[in-house]
Amino acid sequence: MSAGEITPVLIRLKLSLLRNGLRQSGGRRAAYITSAVFALLFAALQLIGLIALRGHAHAASVVVLAVAVLGLGWAVMPLFFPSGDETLDPTRLVMLPLRPRPLVRALLTASLVGIGPLFTLCLLAGSVIAVARGGAAFAVGVVAVVLALLVCVALARAVAAANVRLLTSRKGRDLAVLSGLVIAVGAQIVNFGAQRIGASGLGELDPAGDVLQWVPPASAIGAVHAVSEGSYGRAVAQLALSAGALAALLAVWSRHLTRLMTSPDGSTLATADTAARTRSSTGLAGLLPAGRTGTVMERSLRYVWRDPKIKAAWVTSLAIGLIVPVFNAWQGTGSVYFACFAAGMLGIQMYNQFGQDSSAFWMVAMTISSTRDAHVELRARAYALLLITLPYAALVTVLTTAMLGDWPRLPEALGLSFALLGAMLATGAWTSARFPYSIPQEGYKNVAPGQTGLAWISIFGGMIGAALLCAPVIALTIWLNVSAADDDLAWLLLPVGTLYGALLTAVGLRLAAPPTARRLPEILQAVSKG
Repeated sequence: MSAGEITPVLIRLKLSLLRNGLRQSGGRRAAYITSAVFALLFAALQLIGLIALRGHAHAASVVVLAVAVLGLGWAVMPLFFPSGDETLDPTRLVMLPLRPRPLVRALLTASLVGIGPLFTLCLLAGSVIAVARGGAAFAVGVVAVVLALLVCVALARAVAAANVRLLTSRKGRDLAVLSGLVIAVGAQIVNFGAQRIGASGLGELDPAGDVLQWVPPASAIGAVHAVSEGSYGRAVAQLALSAGALAALLAVWSRHLTRLMTSPDGSTLATADTAARTRSSTGLAGLLPAGRTGTVMERSLRYVWRDPKIKAAWVTSLAIGLIVPVFNAWQGTGSVYFACFAAGMLGIQMYNQFGQDSSAFWMVAMTISSTRDAHVELRARAYALLLITLPYAALVTVLTTAMLGDWPRLPEALGLSFALLGAMLATGAWTSARFPYSIPQEGYKNVAPGQTGLAWISIFGGMIGAALLCAPVIALTIWLNVSAADDDLAWLLLPVGTLYGALLTAVGLRLAAPPTARRLPEILQAVSKG
């Protein structure tokens, strides 16, 4: 079949998949319509805003940067939202007598149907209007819009085809939970950039724009600006870059399609050598204590490494715990005490310890027959968390202090961080026993239906309790800073905060052990609902 014969069929297929998906439930239909309305409204407002930039001295830098970010979004979309478009999976067509090249052209055309391409088209059109001056620039703008749109779509398709075996597996779908990390990190970067622009103006974007105007698909919009300035040679080079990128992406896409449609799926089969290496890997266990403590620590650390949702929570906490103090220090508006944010973000991982086990907690419950067993279990989980949080909190504190150059405050910040970490370990152990809740293994939810109240009480109630427990160290810090003895005694906050945090952890684990041993059936029932 030729591309002309396949294209209408694939367009109808995409529309049918969309229509049938919306028929599944009223909630899904309402969510789709609502998201479509908001996306189109945002696209319209963006179009108006870009048109309003017309004639601005830095308009070219703004639109080039916007198109570059748009292209990045198209590249990562298939990785974080693999179920957003059923036609992203070409393995559904492997049994049909289709050749890769006609199939690529047909899929590319079908990909232009949807809210995403329409949103992209609005942004690209607004970008051209913002920078184009003269008939020649608008004529090049038409070509630039088509090229940039095709590059974005081809980029998403090539990424999806290259990773389709992973994305259609269970582990691949669970990668979508990392989108929370992207959103969190992206929000901090946008906030930092907005503050810099607000302080210095749009001229701050010029250096980035000068570089990104040579990176497809932003190079297509850069060509429109070049024609407006009379630099026709530069415009031809930038259009050629976009056209070359499109050709390269189509070639990569075609090659991956050929491989997918002609080779067996071995992505989930481990080789004998890999399995042998996995079985013989005892490096982690060899470094941990013997007995139950080491076993529980190893299990907890393996959960962090292997479970997608636990890994996503840890990576997000590690990233935000570093970004907030470092970005504020970078701007010169932060404080060394912002480093406590790292200890606070990582201390949250102690909350709902048993809910992280989900239904597998029954195997743990079988090994707990006394308060002592419960205490050893909780203590080992806290030790596993401390292996990561203690050096990380110290590293973030030292880095923040170095960026600010406020070395006399380093002992105070470290003491506060360690005291806060100990308080959160104590309250986290207690709330894990008193307010456990289930974490669904599939989908994007982190709390099972009907248990939202438990999650709020566990996390926010525990955080308030941790803040109250840290009050003595906070009061001591304030007193030392307002008294004349600040320079001579400030170093005491490091040993005082460390010992106080260790004491809180020990007491919290002791107090949490009895309810853990006593409430095992209730805990097992609560964490198994997901």
